[in-house]
Amino acid sequence: MRYTNTTLRVAGLVMAFFWSTIALAGAQPVAGQKGPDFTLNDAKGSPYVLSALKNHQMAVLFFFDAASRPSQEGLAYLDSLRKRFSDNNLVVWAITMSPSGAVARYIKQAAPAFPVLLDPGAVSDQYGAKAILPTVCVIGPDRKVLDVFQGGGKTTEVLLVRLAERTLSRKETLMAKAISDTVLAKNPDNIEAKAVKGYAEMKSGNLKDAETIFQDVAAQPGKGEVLGQEGLSAVYAEKGEDEKAMAMADQVTRKAPKRGFAHVVKANVLYRQNKKDAAKTEFKKAVNKPESSPHQRAVALNKYGRFYASVGKHEKARELYDQAVAVDPYFVEATANKGMSYQREGQWDQALAAYRKASGIDTTDSFAALLARKAQEMIELQKDADKRKQIDALVKDLAERYRNQQANPTANEDEWTSRPLVFAFVDFQEKGGLADRDGMSTILTTQLADHLNASGRVKVVDRVVLARLLSELNLGSSDLADPDTALRLGRVMAARIMGTGTLFTMPGDTLVNLRLVDTETSAIAKTLTRQLGPESGWNKELHRLNREILAAIVTSYPLQGYVVQALGDQALINLGADQGMVQGTRLDVLEETKPIEYKGRKLQGLPKVVAQLEVISVETDLCHARIVKKERDLKADDKVRENASPI
Repeated sequence: MRYTNTTLRVAGLVMAFFWSTIALAGAQPVAGQKGPDFTLNDAKGSPYVLSALKNHQMAVLFFFDAASRPSQEGLAYLDSLRKRFSDNNLVVWAITMSPSGAVARYIKQAAPAFPVLLDPGAVSDQYGAKAILPTVCVIGPDRKVLDVFQGGGKTTEVLLVRLAERTLSRKETLMAKAISDTVLAKNPDNIEAKAVKGYAEMKSGNLKDAETIFQDVAAQPGKGEVLGQEGLSAVYAEKGEDEKAMAMADQVTRKAPKRGFAHVVKANVLYRQNKKDAAKTEFKKAVNKPESSPHQRAVALNKYGRFYASVGKHEKARELYDQAVAVDPYFVEATANKGMSYQREGQWDQALAAYRKASGIDTTDSFAALLARKAQEMIELQKDADKRKQIDALVKDLAERYRNQQANPTANEDEWTSRPLVFAFVDFQEKGGLADRDGMSTILTTQLADHLNASGRVKVVDRVVLARLLSELNLGSSDLADPDTALRLGRVMAARIMGTGTLFTMPGDTLVNLRLVDTETSAIAKTLTRQLGPESGWNKELHRLNREILAAIVTSYPLQGYVVQALGDQALINLGADQGMVQGTRLDVLEETKPIEYKGRKLQGLPKVVAQLEVISVETDLCHARIVKKERDLKADDKVRENASPI
């Protein structure tokens, strides 16, 4: 076929007109791009600036026609959610080019819980929101576009389901369930909404309810059967029913070979069973399959990254973490894990940046905040030349003592008076499943060390010194699993107690086994085994564990000292903050009893309590105590011992 010059010119004009029309209509941002910044006023003239939103907030930009029924229907759903949940983490802005009269009527009738912003047209152009209304753009951290939807009706349902998934990713399970219920109230057959509700119940720990929901979804033919069985496989894995989980996941991978999440379930089970190579294969399949929700894909990428980090391939792990965040920026575990990978390589600036970013996206993430604080301390230490020299000298001395098997010398004090009680934590071995978050052992020991130091009862060896010493001695976690190695370390650091153990990741729970080992006798002073529950409840459980550790220390290592001076109703004791004395401690004043002769042997009975004291103020190496009761007057050199019994 031959084309004349005239034909080509006409075709060129048509194409030019087509592309100019597209340009005038505005190019719509796509997921992953940065949403154009703008400032718009509401009907009262108050300005709203997109770039002023905080990273932890998610913004729904709802471009609408005030006279359109589909637009009003979508806004009504969002309005009911905003009125039910006052959480400022979800921002809804309704944006319209409608005439002011129509906007005023809508506001009067609906009284929406979100602002209605008046757009002369430029912002709608920027977001390609003129030809089809409603157009909805969901904005996440760094103004990145997460999702774009156009049209009402069924599209509104798709929008709400995606919002439910996004809020679930942000650990807002109540809102996720509420959004799912909103969709189901309109359309009880929406299997995607049911599935999201099932995952919300599972994340809330309601496994029985989740199982019921997924069974209902699985009873629907086609896609429903696949989504339901996929959810059931996750529930069974969370319940520890590995055989059922694997069987159900296998059914999903056969029926829907393009779906990825069932492979994550299989990988988690295999890893927990210590079948690491098989788990790696399933993780790889999971990230390469095209069908999964953004959160499910982020979970797969993060877990695959965790796998590579566990074998020391941190650069590859970071690539996968970045991909997870690109898919789901609210999945802060991946951002924090990236920080931990830098931390393990000693790149503290990079680690701090990642931890701070995670904290900015999820302001309630106490673990990311803790890691950020510790990273900042390390950076400050690196800048403090004098302190570095002190630590270098100390580490060199400790390493030499370790190699020569010499204990750290202690002051030549009397045998009765307590020495400062020093405690050292060795990072726990992590076993069982592959947790979403890396560095849980570090978080555990850091939090416990902070609690113990704050109590004033014990002094915990600085983690920096311990880490530097381990590096100097070229000792890794596998070496520290040897009790003799751990004890030798404790002795050279003058630590009377070593805290070590295992952190076991189980389905739906984390189990900690903590052993307190006396470095002088090699005896286990105390063994504590506790379930920490899900990550959200760790802080409370760690406070309880800390109290149990302190109770065990007080029972096994009560403070002992002497009365220095007794005046009136008070006594001065030779124990202060350096020895672990704290205000409110109760002390017994002891008097030796006469030996009892029995069959030619002299038996020493227990000392008699002749007075009881309560510490009212503490100085560096002495304290003042109030005499609560006494059988005789106190005198210098009377022995005292801490009373750990409950009041």
